[in-house]
Amino acid sequence: MLTERPAVILVTGIMASGKSTVAQLLSERFEKSVHLRGDIFRRMIVNNRKEVQPNAGKDEMDQLRLRYRLAAQCADAYYQAGFTVVVQDVVIGPMLNDFISSIQSRPFYVVVLCPDSSVVAKREAARLKKGYGAWTVEGLDNVLRNETPRIGMWVDSSELTPDETVIEILTRLQDEALLR
Repeated sequence: MLTERPAVILVTGIMASGKSTVAQLLSERFEKSVHLRGDIFRRMIVNNRKEVQPNAGKDEMDQLRLRYRLAAQCADAYYQAGFTVVVQDVVIGPMLNDFISSIQSRPFYVVVLCPDSSVVAKREAARLKKGYGAWTVEGLDNVLRNETPRIGMWVDSSELTPDETVIEILTRLQDEALLR
């Protein structure tokens, strides 16, 4: 268990890339920690929730920005209370820069899980929770690889178990994931 000073760590990637499992295992490595699931803010909307789909419009993007803003504010509040916060959400494409600018706390680390799309497709097929509908694995993976700024540490976890992925993250965190 790590006992260093508090930090904020964003774990992002496409759906079924292993974010939830890895973020939970990573947060368990810290003495005082929070696993903040950004999607909770989307699911809290009871009426008129807008799902982000390919070619999303203004309303969908506004709700996505609200979700990111709420996650950032919540992460900062937990950080100020002395927690290491592992934020887990799909934050890809140009909006990664927006999310990063919303986090005020430092140190702040960005970890992007980027397993091969064929591995993601197998994981998606094997899980009960289904994330893909209007989006395809290949379509979302294309946004990740071709539209997301190369910020932080990118981890190809295709051949790694969740525990091995956490070890890889912790080994490379200081050198590759820290935003300055």
